[in-house]
Amino acid sequence: MQRKSIAIYGRAFNSSVVPYVEQLFSYLKEKDILIYIHSDFYDFLKQQFDCPNDFLLYYSHQDLPTSILFLLSLGGDGTMLSAVSQVRDSGIPIAGINFGRLGFLASIHKSEIIQALDDIFSGNYTLQARDLLEVSGSDSKIFGHENFALNDITVFRHDTSSMITINATLNGELLNSYWADGIIIATPTGSTAYSLSCGGPIIMPGSGNFVITPISPHNLNVRPIIISAESELELEIESRTDKYILSCDSKSETLETKTKLHIRRAPFRIHLIRLASDSFFSTLRKKLLWGLDVRNY
Repeated sequence: MQRKSIAIYGRAFNSSVVPYVEQLFSYLKEKDILIYIHSDFYDFLKQQFDCPNDFLLYYSHQDLPTSILFLLSLGGDGTMLSAVSQVRDSGIPIAGINFGRLGFLASIHKSEIIQALDDIFSGNYTLQARDLLEVSGSDSKIFGHENFALNDITVFRHDTSSMITINATLNGELLNSYWADGIIIATPTGSTAYSLSCGGPIIMPGSGNFVITPISPHNLNVRPIIISAESELELEIESRTDKYILSCDSKSETLETKTKLHIRRAPFRIHLIRLASDSFFSTLRKKLLWGLDVRNY
């Protein structure tokens, strides 16, 4: 019988979580699970403890076989976002163990690793498809082959305290000219991140929508707007510095204002592993204190 195999990805973390990582590896060894681990992460782990040496190293998403059951992300929500680049359009689902602070995407608490993995290997989970955004430029190859975002794509002003103007066209029709510090285009996944802190709405995963949220707009009557995920958005930016910053989740580039942006839904989705105890609404209440009212307690 062929051994079950998984991939493990992570970034540098606090030494206080090393016992949980050791527990994880002991469990996987006991279960005779074949492990593919990212080479950079493996180098970090070897500096933290006596790390097993029987792992198979992978260096990029191209090295992962399609027989991988899932990729396990060790870290916080930022690590989960970075893990998207590890699986891309392969269809390999992602599960996240939270070593960070919020744990909105990385939903498995570090103290519940064994129970969670027992459930996953037993098939007691669901797969939740998440839409991504894709950005391209009129005269440059933005972000290379990693021009997609699970959370949001954001335009910021660069090296100036002055506002920028973002001329937004939706499906060929003028939407608005935003006078603001910037603009956020967020997926339902990203609606609870930066967009939310700028006054954007919470959108349920799977709703088939994106949201456009201005950052500190100068007009009081400019509000976030929800658009169909089938929409295509074009942005032209005006700035006194002739430059602006474009971010794509945790990646960012400085572009010249002559670079027009084209944003649409990415041609693939990411699949997140969700356990029975992992409810979107309970996560909102617990992690973001949504609807918190002393009268309910």
